[in-house]
This record gives sequence, structure tokens and C-alpha cells, in this order.
Amino acid sequence: MSSPAPRVIVVTAAIIEGTGDEDGRFLVTRRQRGVHLEGLWEFPGGKCEPGESLRECLVREVREELAVESTIGDEILQTAHDYPDRRIVLHFLRCRITGTPIPQQGQEMRWVARHELATLPFPPADAQLIEVLTQAG
Repeated sequence: MSSPAPRVIVVTAAIIEGTGDEDGRFLVTRRQRGVHLEGLWEFPGGKCEPGESLRECLVREVREELAVESTIGDEILQTAHDYPDRRIVLHFLRCRITGTPIPQQGQEMRWVARHELATLPFPPADAQLIEVLTQAG
């Protein structure tokens, strides 16, 4: 008898590369206490709602988390990662924002240089993206 399939969660994440003062740096936020993978750094985004496209999801999540509007670009990477209780299918998309991001959920936010990404603790599902981004520079 096989065990039940883990639930699948589709997630989008915004790869926001800075301009101006933040040129060459990426916007990351830190997962809050009490949530799955608390304390780890991540790219802003979240779970897709039923019937929502990847782009619609990411525009909504960026607005909810950072109070800015966004334009969603190409997908950089799609990956999947299995946790004991869930399978995450993660879509990393380029994103341009309009305005100054302000964390709306009490999360820490930071602009990080490409070469510093590998020094921060990210969820295991982000490992391949960190490798892609750090090699791109």
C-alpha cells in the first residue's frame, strides 16, 4: 500500500533587481516567526489561488507584501521541492516594481548584492535559483 501523495502547492516568487541606488542588488524578505521555514530569506511571492494565473498571483502577492505595483516578466526558473508534508512547485519570474517597497506584514526586507545571495539562508527550494543568479554575474 502506498502512502498518499503529498499536497502540491504552486508558488510564485518575484526576482526584483534594483535600479538606481539598489542597482545590481536583489530584493529579498525574511520569513516571519510562526510560519513554515521561519527565519529564512526568500524572494517575495506566495501561493497561487484557485484559477489564478502565475502573473496574477505574483502581482497580487507583491502588492500585498510590499505595497507596490509590478510588471511581471519572463520566468527565470521553475523547480519543485518535496518537503515531508507538501510538494512545492515554484515559479521564479522577473519582476519590475513601481514605487518604493514597504514591507506590509512586519517582515524584514533587504537589497542584496548578487555575490551575497549565497551567504544568506534560503529555503532548499531556492537553491537552484541562487546558483543561477550568482553565476549570471
